[in-house]
Amino acid sequence: MKFARIFPPFAVALLCLLFVVPAYSASREEIDARTDEAFKEFYAHTSAGQELAQKAAGMLVFPSVVKAGIGIGGEYGEGKLLVGGETVAYYNIAGASIGFQLGAQVRRVIVMFMTEDALRSFQASEGWKAGVDGSVAIATIGAGGEIDSNTLQQPVIGFVFSNRGLMYNLTLEGSKITRIQR
Repeated sequence: MKFARIFPPFAVALLCLLFVVPAYSASREEIDARTDEAFKEFYAHTSAGQELAQKAAGMLVFPSVVKAGIGIGGEYGEGKLLVGGETVAYYNIAGASIGFQLGAQVRRVIVMFMTEDALRSFQASEGWKAGVDGSVAIATIGAGGEIDSNTLQQPVIGFVFSNRGLMYNLTLEGSKITRIQR
């Protein structure tokens, strides 16, 4: 009974989620289908994002990133890199955090490489860590769906959103992105 008071069932379930999610591996077909859904949702939130996507040298799309934690948290998702509208590789994103946190969320992440140099640097890495190997400017959307002009000047731009819209005050700092075989 003491265990139940110290670790309520909800907490135990979340801790289990942290270990189960990375073990789940989506198939190529599942990632492709979820990516199409992510783009539809993204374009519904911002027309400026669609224009930006057409200018990007490459786009990394994670259609489902699960983040959960109780004091210690983790996140995991799988996605793909698109160059010229074609899939060139599959990747996962993983991260851990310590601090005040409780709960779980599912979000979608799109990272746009706006220059060929930024894209080449990403592709050449063995494991790309946001904030260390490259800075990702998280886009904020203003009135009328416009993206902040300072963000537009950055070589790597990230969008984090859910079915409720773009999410603010989030970061990808510390998330590690690694190529996977599919």
